[in-house]
Amino acid sequence: MSTTPTDANRKEKSMETKAPSRYHERLTSDNAALLLIDHQVGLFTGVRDIPVGELKHNVVALAKAARVLGVPTIVTATSPELWGPTIPELTQALPGSSIINRTTVNAFDEPRFAKAVEATGRKKLIIAGVSTETCLAFPAIYATAAGYDTYAVIDASGTFSETKRITGLLRMVQAGVIVCDYATVAVEMLKDNASPKAGDLYAALDMPWAGLVGQLAGAFASTK
Repeated sequence: MSTTPTDANRKEKSMETKAPSRYHERLTSDNAALLLIDHQVGLFTGVRDIPVGELKHNVVALAKAARVLGVPTIVTATSPELWGPTIPELTQALPGSSIINRTTVNAFDEPRFAKAVEATGRKKLIIAGVSTETCLAFPAIYATAAGYDTYAVIDASGTFSETKRITGLLRMVQAGVIVCDYATVAVEMLKDNASPKAGDLYAALDMPWAGLVGQLAGAFASTK
């Protein structure tokens, strides 16, 4: 069956007008900002879907990686008098950074937080939070609706049951939030392992197997 001129024209027009979606555009250190929401001592005591030690490692590593890459980072805590301060490991990883304390459930309902995000000038928001279905999902869904490309870092977030984790993930995916992990967003922004920042970035990420890879590379280099 031959293709009619009309069909061919439609196909050509479709190919010409198809624009890249947020799912295809790359994260870079120039278009992204990192939002760390409610990584607080009291909330960490209730986390059940990921080991607390692993969660601490991942969010601190993500913060350090963002610092290496020069990605602006905003930290917020909700009602510290109720849920405790931000975990000390995170504040130590971001020396000189201020924490925006608030009472609102959705971080974007706090004007100072919303203005801080807007002031970064970045269109892609990498977000992690405790808890996943509330402190991460609510601002991630809001930001997506507001026109940002939103990346939810699941292994730098945690919640209080597997049910909450699953329902939070489903709700974010239904709303168009991009689900990811802490190391992948960092290496996507690194872009090139030949970058002078690569060594510091992988050290920041502190992936157990990455140290072995570095040792192997050094061993092979020494035999040449």
